[in-house]
Amino acid sequence: MDEAHSHQQYEEPEINMTPLLDMVFIILIFFVVTSSFVKEAGVEVQRPSAKTAVAQERANIMIAVTNEGEVWIDRQRIDPRMVRSHVARLRAEHPEGSVVVLADTDSRTGLVVQVVDQARLAGVANVAVAATEASR
Repeated sequence: MDEAHSHQQYEEPEINMTPLLDMVFIILIFFVVTSSFVKEAGVEVQRPSAKTAVAQERANIMIAVTNEGEVWIDRQRIDPRMVRSHVARLRAEHPEGSVVVLADTDSRTGLVVQVVDQARLAGVANVAVAATEASR
């Protein structure tokens, strides 16, 4: 009987990692689904100040208009006539989002109006022009 016990292999206890991995994947999926991604303009502009400036929530698409007449969306310089197609493509990714136009204080008003108009033609009802809050 001693020989039978001496030949038995004792198994070492193992930690089952499957539940831990399942939980990590569920948390990862939760954060991916609930996060909203902001498409940055890709260039810094000097925004004008306004006393009535309010914070804009859920702005997913940022469009920058520089003082040199350049239009930037998603870190790419684009032609002002192509704003509508770019906004429509980005809006398909986040239909509930809005557009914020970051216009430089020295940018041409006509170009800013054209960009706002192109964003609205792309189907975005909520288009705002960014400003910094002025001291009252």
